[in-house]
Amino acid sequence: MTTVRVETFLDVSASSAWEAIADVGAVHHRLLPGRVADARIEGDIRILTMPDGSEIRELIVAIDHTDRRLAYAVVEGQKLPLTYHHASFQVFEAGAGSHLVWLTDVLPHALAPAVQARVGRGILEIKEVLESAC
Repeated sequence: MTTVRVETFLDVSASSAWEAIADVGAVHHRLLPGRVADARIEGDIRILTMPDGSEIRELIVAIDHTDRRLAYAVVEGQKLPLTYHHASFQVFEAGAGSHLVWLTDVLPHALAPAVQARVGRGILEIKEVLESAC
């Protein structure tokens, strides 16, 4: 299994960043507007509707408010032919701002560069959205 790691520093407090990330049903408003058209929650499953109408189902594994950590796994609808996908966001204090780390475990290994490119773009979009909201 390959772990893809992307991270960034945010010019928003850790509590503000965490509040947006932990709001799992509002990813299309608070983190990735434009990339995600809609989101809804059904039990422990988050269903993301993409701009092209396709859907991705994610199992919300953990929302840990103490450690400011969200873990999820794509269980259906992945556009890449991955056999395994588990990811987590974690927010850390960093002075007046915060440090966001996004880890994604994937199989097969050969798709790690494609995942790296996607989450690399994604974390920059998240940074822009979070910083512009404050």
